[in-house]
Amino acid sequence: MQLNNRIAVITGAAGGLGMGLARRFAREGAKLALLDINLAGVTQLAEELKAEGAECLALHCDVSSSAAVDAAFAAVEAHFGRIDILLNNAALVPEKPEDEERRKRHYALLTQPVPRQSLEITRNMSDAQWKRFWAVNVDGVFFCTRAALQRMEPQRYGRIINIASIAGISAMSAHSPHYSATKGAVVAFTRAVAYEVAGANVLVNAICPGGVLTPPMNDFLSRQSPEQLNVLNQILPLGRMGKPEEYAALAVHLASDECYLVGTVINASGGTVI
Repeated sequence: MQLNNRIAVITGAAGGLGMGLARRFAREGAKLALLDINLAGVTQLAEELKAEGAECLALHCDVSSSAAVDAAFAAVEAHFGRIDILLNNAALVPEKPEDEERRKRHYALLTQPVPRQSLEITRNMSDAQWKRFWAVNVDGVFFCTRAALQRMEPQRYGRIINIASIAGISAMSAHSPHYSATKGAVVAFTRAVAYEVAGANVLVNAICPGGVLTPPMNDFLSRQSPEQLNVLNQILPLGRMGKPEEYAALAVHLASDECYLVGTVINASGGTVI
């Protein structure tokens, strides 16, 4: 119960890694505000966690809207009285069929003796595609961090954990330069804000996951041939992707009173990036 009675806001909590974070934080005793654009999803999760004894509040929130974020954080404060922990997890990820095709071409360059060539992605990217990723993955982190700090700094206590990606610290997502750019921005933002607010006893850190075995990722893997899976495993030293609960265990430490890390960007990729 490392987080007993702490109030934690988790964005993008309706599925994937966000759901894994919520389940682990509930087991550690945290009271949860679950935010997502998918209200039905977070409501269902909140009901499941309540049945297990957790105190949860489910809220609809589009993190790309500053007004929506401000309203959601005001509702959390009104319900729980304060906010101790923020997990900035909500993000767009490249998961459309065209993204899958680009990923395969990139992995072929990494693992097979094919001629060097351009992936021809950036030159064909639309303004709308670029701006949408930026709005959710970067603006959303800023809006939520600002709203959290407005509560954490006066109380002189807080923990902010930004879910970035190895895409932001390496070229492992060269197939998705728009996604890589946003996660690189989250890394830089983490370091700057961490230095800024450490004097108020607010600790800001980031986790850079590699592959996460979320339902969409499992769907992607299920569509691959044995040969394609072998190609993927060649770039994973552990031979597998990380489980949500493994990332959640790290987040629990960063959210706890035993954390002494400030502005740390943790490469949690099973050795994919060393």
